[in-house]
Amino acid sequence: MAFVQFSKISLSFGDRDILKDVSINLAEGTKAALTGGNGSGKSTLIKILAGISQADSGNRAVEKNCRIGYLPQSGIVHHGCSLMEEVDKAFDFGHEMQKQIDMLGEQLKLEEQAELIQKLDDSGYHRRQAMCESVLLGLGFEQKDFGRNVEEFSGGWQMRIALAKVLLSNPDILLLDEPTNYLDIEARNWLEQFLADFSGGFLLVSHDRYFLDVTVNEIYELFNGNLNRYPGNYTHYEKVRQVELESLIQRYELQQAEIKKLEDFIRRFGAKATKAAQAQERQKMLDKILENKIEIPENLKKIHFSFPPAPHSGKIVVTGEALNKTWVSIRSDGSEFDNHVIKDLDLLVENGERLVVVGRNGAGKSTLLRIIAGADSDYSGTLKLGAGVQVGYFTQDNAETLKGSMSILELLESEAPLELIPKLRDMLGSFLFRGDDVFKSIDVLSGGEKSRVALLRLLLKPINLLILDEPTNHLDLHSKDVLLDALKDFGGTIIFVSHDRSFIEKLATRVLELHPGVARNFPGNYEYYLSQIEISQSSVQMSNTSKIQSSLKASASTSETPAKTMSANQLNREETKRLAAEKKRLEKREEQILLEIDEAEEQKTSLEMQLSLPEVYSDGEKCREISSKIDELETKITELNSEWEELSEKLSSL
Repeated sequence: MAFVQFSKISLSFGDRDILKDVSINLAEGTKAALTGGNGSGKSTLIKILAGISQADSGNRAVEKNCRIGYLPQSGIVHHGCSLMEEVDKAFDFGHEMQKQIDMLGEQLKLEEQAELIQKLDDSGYHRRQAMCESVLLGLGFEQKDFGRNVEEFSGGWQMRIALAKVLLSNPDILLLDEPTNYLDIEARNWLEQFLADFSGGFLLVSHDRYFLDVTVNEIYELFNGNLNRYPGNYTHYEKVRQVELESLIQRYELQQAEIKKLEDFIRRFGAKATKAAQAQERQKMLDKILENKIEIPENLKKIHFSFPPAPHSGKIVVTGEALNKTWVSIRSDGSEFDNHVIKDLDLLVENGERLVVVGRNGAGKSTLLRIIAGADSDYSGTLKLGAGVQVGYFTQDNAETLKGSMSILELLESEAPLELIPKLRDMLGSFLFRGDDVFKSIDVLSGGEKSRVALLRLLLKPINLLILDEPTNHLDLHSKDVLLDALKDFGGTIIFVSHDRSFIEKLATRVLELHPGVARNFPGNYEYYLSQIEISQSSVQMSNTSKIQSSLKASASTSETPAKTMSANQLNREETKRLAAEKKRLEKREEQILLEIDEAEEQKTSLEMQLSLPEVYSDGEKCREISSKIDELETKITELNSEWEELSEKLSSL
């Protein structure tokens, strides 16, 4: 079995310990995620695992011939060949193997040659053309892209090319750092299925909660240089970690109170001769506490903020009639043609709605948002905003307009309503600007940092129509939660585009699906939308497999068709209700199991602490009694975990 083992890995930058005696084992079947606050060292650890960076100390053991595939967050640019030629480089190992096979044949080393031929066959090398096409199509490329020069693709598509190459190289261990950053929902769904079928092991970093929940079964958290493992998906990790955090916060608050008490005493009496000895004693106590100071992970701190009250607006917020938008596109042969991105679209948005616009890349989502926001006037048809509507528009392009020597904090203080100024530091912290980061000049910020500032500026203004194009792109999971809570409480209307499924599921109240030139409205949340798509796809499949029979039945008795259609629709509704009820029942049981696991683990920890007491371990009878209870709890925890895993599988299938 292929594996990569690391034990007691340590790394420091200056006086900061990034990794402290970290140990991790990745093997065939590993499905793990790495989480932690922004700047905790996740990317650094993955680079060490990939063999790209070196640790200060520790042991790294990699099985012979174990191949590791690594995808960084960004920064990969391809050039000098077509898209298909570039992804074919993923099979360079096969090209080299074929050369060895030919050489062994010339040397008549037939046994070695046969072994290598079998290995090459197993790698998929001879099926690489079909594999390349399948992966590229899954990641959102089109057939017409295969012959394009790689230089023609933007940065996001460059990273998709890099991801395709890593997946096609068929490594034993996959290390993926933010693989979903540049993927739309369709490509993410495809990647989820790829990882589910992947026979090797993988460790990934992602800020997409839904993606993590459906792909991994263990979480590694990196905090203060320490690495801790939590079995289960990300949602389970959050629940367990929240229980731990509540205990940690209690101890943190007690410690902070003690620190304040000691500091007050030292400040008041340190200069008095009669109290000098006591002050020195208090200083020693303070130094000892500070050596073991409790810290709370930034990514788990709960921060909440609210929008300024939304100004009043009429019931109808946006009305669009016969909206049309056409791009002039160029074919591969150089000829031009009209690309009808939006065609005859009618739109009505009412006050309080949270409308998500979905569709594949190029379907016109961002274009529609620009038209509604007034940023694009080159269209036909009519668009009207309702009475009193005040628009706030966020797009990734907002970052380009941010310039100046003011610090982030100064800029926001100059624009924020008076009542929000005391909360600005917390709000900046939730958007990943912590400590001295708030004093950075606008001119020195990266594109991602400017994007976060632009989003935060928008949230400070009194508006009643928010138009958001990918608002979560540069946010971690904690920051997404803070933004989501604020948007849920927002008193106005929201129209948004997002590729984060969890974010959409928790916010959207209606779905508008776009295809080039076509639009469909789904008057329900995202779960309803997915159920209707599934029903529609099932109907199409049934229609394709029984086309002749359906045609014959229709011609035999057209009068029965309405009743049969009604019956089928009724069955679909009943089945949807049944599945929803079953899902709710399983989720309730899952929540109960997780609580039981937490209680059992707390009892076990308490009993183990009792075993360390002299009055217990010196008493054989008490020791045996407590050990027996611990064994019972361990059995119970194992059984509960097994039941939870079965429930998780059932919920995933639903």
